Amino acid sequence: MRILIVEDEPGILNFLKQGLEEESYLVDTANEGRQGLELALSGDYDLLLLDWMLPGMSGIEICRQFRKEFEITPIIFLTAKDTLEETIFGLQAGANDYIKKPFHFEELLERIKVQLRPKSGEHSIFKLGDITLNTDSYQVLKGDEDINLTQKEFALLEYLIRNKGMVCKRTSIIESVWDIHFDYDTGVIDVYINALRKKLKLSEEENYIQTVRGVGYIAKEL
Repeated sequence: MRILIVEDEPGILNFLKQGLEEESYLVDTANEGRQGLELALSGDYDLLLLDWMLPGMSGIEICRQFRKEFEITPIIFLTAKDTLEETIFGLQAGANDYIKKPFHFEELLERIKVQLRPKSGEHSIFKLGDITLNTDSYQVLKGDEDINLTQKEFALLEYLIRNKGMVCKRTSIIESVWDIHFDYDTGVIDVYINALRKKLKLSEEENYIQTVRGVGYIAKEL
């Protein structure tokens, strides 16, 4: 899951980024409103954390502009504003939730989990052949066998299965799974793909994760 934090106080920004990354979220940050909006509109986030008062553009305006393009992505406001009128104003602008500064990280984390919880009709269980991946329990089964994956292996498999049938480029994989946005040796992906294939005990007849030479990988059912 990828989260964008737009916050101009360095202490809060660094604290939140570190805490969320320790909880296995991928985190991008911006300390200025216009930069925050530009990142948000890339459409690559599962949740936004927005400060209300920001240089360049307010969190309210980011929220309004973002909602014109993305109706579902959750938004949580982080702000010292706490009157009823201000709370209503923020929610009417398109926010899903609102937490007053100062706050306990544990409370914010629970609010984030609530917003990211699968809604009615959304799936938390994904299938690829006889492989079952459950994003709620972080469990992977191959038939009836429980497969023990590392955090990165799980995230890589989840990304491939969510994009089943589509070619996943190396650059997209490294950005989405490793949260790296610059020129990087993507050879690490091959190491993890090989580890996945071994742990999943994929035979030649079960070639669910296929290499697309010079491009990346594709998860497909045979």
